[in-house]
Amino acid sequence: MKKLFAFALLATGLMITTQATAQNEDKSKRPSPPAKVTAKLASGANISIDYSQPSVKGRTIGKDLEPMEGKVWRTGANEATVFETDKDVTVQGQSLPAGKYALFTIFEGNDVTLIFSKTWKQWGAFTYKMADDALRVKTTATVANPPAEKLVFTISNGIVSLVWANKKVDFQVK
Repeated sequence: MKKLFAFALLATGLMITTQATAQNEDKSKRPSPPAKVTAKLASGANISIDYSQPSVKGRTIGKDLEPMEGKVWRTGANEATVFETDKDVTVQGQSLPAGKYALFTIFEGNDVTLIFSKTWKQWGAFTYKMADDALRVKTTATVANPPAEKLVFTISNGIVSLVWANKKVDFQVK
């Protein structure tokens, strides 16, 4: 009986240790490491984009690399990309209240739909639901020059740019 109790205690200790280690994972060691860009807009709003940077590694977008044509993409890797604003803003001229949002995209040729979902804490786009959309706006993709091996977001003068492989997507946030 003592041996059974000792074994159960040891097994419980191992499970707790394993769970604690998984929760404290060093995300910088992932193949698609985390990145974050922040900016203060002319309106005084602070915005940030927290994302993971996948690498192209010789693959082709739409063939063996996301985004796939017409499908919702998490706009990054790992957890859904998070767009956060501390004040109400407009995106491409449409209102977006202060808050945290998952940023998804749909590429259809050069037409791009940006989706700001109220369900910001999720893995990828696997549980994405259109009913959770706070805002959808349209923009276009252009050719990135130079192309980017890793996904990169930048913010300059209220223009958010996403560069991924040979694609560049700009949208305005005021």
